[in-house]
Amino acid sequence: MKKSGSQKRKSPSQLIDARIKELGDWRGKMLSRLRTLVKEADPEVVEEWKWRGVPVWSHDGLICTGETYKNVVKMTFAKGAALKDPTGLFNSSLDGNTRRAIDFHEGEKMDEEALKALVRAAVTLNKSTARS
Repeated sequence: MKKSGSQKRKSPSQLIDARIKELGDWRGKMLSRLRTLVKEADPEVVEEWKWRGVPVWSHDGLICTGETYKNVVKMTFAKGAALKDPTGLFNSSLDGNTRRAIDFHEGEKMDEEALKALVRAAVTLNKSTARS
């Protein structure tokens, strides 16, 4: 996404809207769907825009990011290694001690209910470790 003087005045949600529109292909549709699922799983989620243009969703700490690449949309869970993944959604960044990711490719079906459960589990973990 190109930076402009007006970008600094836009909210994170507006910047994410612009990224989705700018992509204009399956990646934008996928990022939009992931965003919707995160919001459905946690209506209190906070959208942020970090690290030179990465959509981030937080609640009592970082939940996950939505990165877009040429051939994949990557959803990285900040504390993914500590989350139970009974349906095996995590398929990337499996060797680390902290993060886990899900790579979504064009045309792939996703288990939306399992993804929402994973988001809710991440929020629960954040709440349990949040400092008062």
